[in-house]
Amino acid sequence: MKREEALSLVKEEVKNKNLLKHMLAVEAVMRRLAGELGEDEELWALAGLLHDLDYDKTVDNPEQHGLLGAQILEERGLPEALIQAVKAHNPALGVERRTPMDKALYAADPVTGLLVAAALVHPQKKLAAIDLEFVMKRFKEKSFARGADRGQIETCRELNLSLEQFLALSLEAMQSIAADLGL
Repeated sequence: MKREEALSLVKEEVKNKNLLKHMLAVEAVMRRLAGELGEDEELWALAGLLHDLDYDKTVDNPEQHGLLGAQILEERGLPEALIQAVKAHNPALGVERRTPMDKALYAADPVTGLLVAAALVHPQKKLAAIDLEFVMKRFKEKSFARGADRGQIETCRELNLSLEQFLALSLEAMQSIAADLGL
């Protein structure tokens, strides 16, 4: 599946504009991580873009989130590795994160929320205005962006990336699509 087709599918399934922006952000982070780790950038980016495809339909049944999306993606013939990553990104499913793509998607999912929140508390309210030092300070504040699970973000170490490296790569990725995110 090419990106254009994937984006069209996302726009059919996802009506919440903030969720769409989140999915675009995770796509960018996954593409950047794949490049850094020598992995398939297109495949990883598709996993990021499609990972929450079923969220609107499963919002009231979080134990189903990822399963319905995986089924849709399977029916469309997407690779098993991508489908596995989509399932493994939701800890409620209990699917083991085995591959680097599984682990990257799990860590990338909450980091986008942390970075958006960091940009929004900055006086300029722009991703371009924040740097790693600013993000690290916010990361250490337990009351800041509580929905961004710090433990989940810190699983980036399973990719042999330090927290600082992971946050810097994620910030660079999101800054590169700041206009699409409205930040």
